[in-house]
Amino acid sequence: MYIKVRVLAKSKKEELIKKNKDTYIVSVKEPAERNLANKRICEIMADIFSVSVKQVKIINGHQSPSKILSINLPENLV
Repeated sequence: MYIKVRVLAKSKKEELIKKNKDTYIVSVKEPAERNLANKRICEIMADIFSVSVKQVKIINGHQSPSKILSINLPENLV
């Protein structure tokens, strides 16, 4: 499953807004340096979809606020 994410790094509070079925806006406290914000985005999306962090990968946008994530969901949730 592919998810589009718009990241707002170094925010005062963490927040997740679902725009539609596969698009999210995520605010994280971590800065966009040393991959800290990217790691936190993967952790948040893993919690939302109830999968491990290893099943969430950034496909496109490693250095951009707009990202495409791949999430490997179990067969019964697809």
